[in-house]
Amino acid sequence: MVNFTIAQLREHMGNRHNIRNMSVIAHVDHGKSTLTDALVQKAGIIGQQQAGDVRIMDTRQDEQERGITIKSTGISLYYEFELAGKRDGYLINIIDSPGHVDFSSEVTAAIRVTDGGLVVVDCVEGVSVQTETVLRQALTERVRPVLMMNKIDRVLLELKSDSEEAYQKFQRVIEDINVLIATYHDETLGEMEINPVQGNVVFGSGLHQFGFTLRRFAAFYSSKFGIPAEVLVKKLWGDNFFNPKTKKWQKTDTDEDGKKLKRGFVQYIMDPLYVIFGAIMDDNREKLDKILNQMDIKITQEQRAYKERQLVKAVMQNWIPAADALLEVIILNLPSPVDSQKYRVETLYTGPMDDPCANAIRNCDPDGPLMLYVSKMVPADKTRFNAFGRVFSGTVRTGMKVRMQGPNFLHGKKEDLYIKPIQRVVLYMGRKFEAVDDVPCGNTCCLVGVDQYLTKSGTITDYEDAYNIATMKFSVSPVVRVAVEPKSMADLPKLVEGLKRLAKSDPLCVISTSDSGEHVIAGAGELHLEICLKDLQDDFMGGTQVKVSDPVVQFCETVTKTSSQTALAKSPNKHNRIYMEAEPLDDELVEEIEKGYINPEKDAKEMGKDLVNKYNWDPTDSRKIWCFGPDGKGPNLVVDKSKAVQYLDECKDSFEQAFAWASSKGALCDETMRGIRFNVMDATLHPDTIHRGAAQMVPPIRSCYFASELFASPAILEPVFLAEITSPQDAVGGIYSCLNKRRGQVVSEEPRIGTPLVQVKAYLPVMESFGFTADLRAHTSGQAFPQCVFDHWQEMSGDVFDESSKPNGVVKSIRKRKGLPEAIPKGDQFVDRL
Repeated sequence: MVNFTIAQLREHMGNRHNIRNMSVIAHVDHGKSTLTDALVQKAGIIGQQQAGDVRIMDTRQDEQERGITIKSTGISLYYEFELAGKRDGYLINIIDSPGHVDFSSEVTAAIRVTDGGLVVVDCVEGVSVQTETVLRQALTERVRPVLMMNKIDRVLLELKSDSEEAYQKFQRVIEDINVLIATYHDETLGEMEINPVQGNVVFGSGLHQFGFTLRRFAAFYSSKFGIPAEVLVKKLWGDNFFNPKTKKWQKTDTDEDGKKLKRGFVQYIMDPLYVIFGAIMDDNREKLDKILNQMDIKITQEQRAYKERQLVKAVMQNWIPAADALLEVIILNLPSPVDSQKYRVETLYTGPMDDPCANAIRNCDPDGPLMLYVSKMVPADKTRFNAFGRVFSGTVRTGMKVRMQGPNFLHGKKEDLYIKPIQRVVLYMGRKFEAVDDVPCGNTCCLVGVDQYLTKSGTITDYEDAYNIATMKFSVSPVVRVAVEPKSMADLPKLVEGLKRLAKSDPLCVISTSDSGEHVIAGAGELHLEICLKDLQDDFMGGTQVKVSDPVVQFCETVTKTSSQTALAKSPNKHNRIYMEAEPLDDELVEEIEKGYINPEKDAKEMGKDLVNKYNWDPTDSRKIWCFGPDGKGPNLVVDKSKAVQYLDECKDSFEQAFAWASSKGALCDETMRGIRFNVMDATLHPDTIHRGAAQMVPPIRSCYFASELFASPAILEPVFLAEITSPQDAVGGIYSCLNKRRGQVVSEEPRIGTPLVQVKAYLPVMESFGFTADLRAHTSGQAFPQCVFDHWQEMSGDVFDESSKPNGVVKSIRKRKGLPEAIPKGDQFVDRL
């Protein structure tokens, strides 16, 4: 029976101090959805028996079939919780996010609208690559983490580790998490260390639905020992050993006679668990009944008939239910919106920190201007979407007129801005939506009718002078692409409409139309594309079939040397001349630009200082950066190195226009440029404005960019995955032979301490990754499990112009695919003679 009504939920939305917004984040298969069931069961939405098996947050058919989460799903739950002897109502908005690296964008969308993250770690496998990725994302968004040590039943039943070994294993996982937190630590968040004594760690099992914190056991034992629970908690972790002879706690593990003592955690927590598990697995009913009486654990007659794991679940669920421990950690250790928005406002709001919107976000003010961030679109039916987001300030109401500002909206401009009413406000309740009249700040909600104006994300406000809430940064890039076309041309309108819906449904999926008229879908990896194509055909096109090309990888063009000669181009009327050279940018500088540390909006003096001190730029050049490209913020630059050229500033627009065009489609094969600096060396310009308009200037400037790129030893960059492969020791040979066939490079091979598993990290070019998972399983008889995440761009070795080289073949195949002449152009084709 559900423990609350929607009216009750709405009533508690105004109590901002008792709201917690949290996302469940972890590596794939570490047990997020199974664990979320415990919280849903506690709220009365599913029965005790089903919890852990039903995975209610996996709302799609394919999620249930594959056993992985694909889309992040939100649900709002209400609980009564006792704190310091006082019972109070708490509203918890939970988002269950995917763990597979291909769906990292869903995690980003979940983290943006929450203030706390429950990091779930499988204590047998330990901290994996995706755990690190999601934790880093959470910390950059200033989201506070708490830890769930999941699957401790595997340590007891599968690995059969003894109690001390289990303690060491837990200790190691906590250390690994703390190392990551220290690496990405943000001063404003204060103390973030994960420590069981502070109560921000839960030990338990999602499958068997049990969990505990040290506080739980300390409260249980405090009456026995006559020691206050808060003192006892400190004794139950770390090097604390109880000496039965002296009846005192000590720091050393031997007594006066040199006899080994057990540490507190082992003796008072792990040993009782081992005894219960042992009695159940050995089917020793007498011993079990004795324990149940001692511990005061009640189970029904029906449950007594259960065997083995089913009985383990029944006993543990009644003794130490997972939901109680999780609730305790969430309510005591995660911040309410009132606390979190004080420090999150700086990373969220892009406007001045003292304007009414920033102040309202900082104070989580329900009467301030409305500031709502839409982080993703949730399909409501076959054709429409609900915009899911979080209200940071103000109150959103059904029918209110708002400004819908897309990600390309600029303050003071009218692009990407719609002023429209909100049709309805609804709550996201896992598999269904519940209508409410209004939602105050500090809560998550869905808006109906916004999907016509916003594509993926955006800011919704009723304040005219509001700036946008910062756009999300994704940890993966859409580097794998396929072209789609309908099987019958009569279905083309259906395809175009279906692609529009697909673009809305996925935060990262990029839909574009190439010059040859192909419809291209770009995704993070093979699985991501497979799911996108399935959604497109089944959900957004009503079962209409499409033809799909082989996957294609996105490349980048770069240069490796300074131009061998200065490129000269004349305008069509022969009155203007442009002289230009190209040179490569430092790899570190390229990365800083891509991460957004160096961008056109940054103060020019500060940026100039950085370029001079870190990258040895000439001080004059550092002050004369004209533009970044493509998109005005990419990792390519135009620098003015000319001396006293008349009218040059008046032609700056033409340079920027030509640069946006050239840097997004380079000379080699129409791919994006990366890491090229173009220097304008000189120019001769006609004194009369009419003779140096855009029509006269843009074509020669573009030719100049192309020629200087081709004179500077151009090269092609390919994307590279970091593949993390977990397998038993005897399957490592198969991993190596599989990687060698695909130009893979092994970076490290480390044993997972305390398990028979080995972890291999390797770089694998994306173009070689298609079919890698299936191939790897064939080589290792299904024992190896890979996770591939985009890591970096790497130059393909070999000369682009050498007919026998690999880059030459790649460039020619790209040109052929794009319908360009197959011969690679030379710099001389773009220059003019004096």
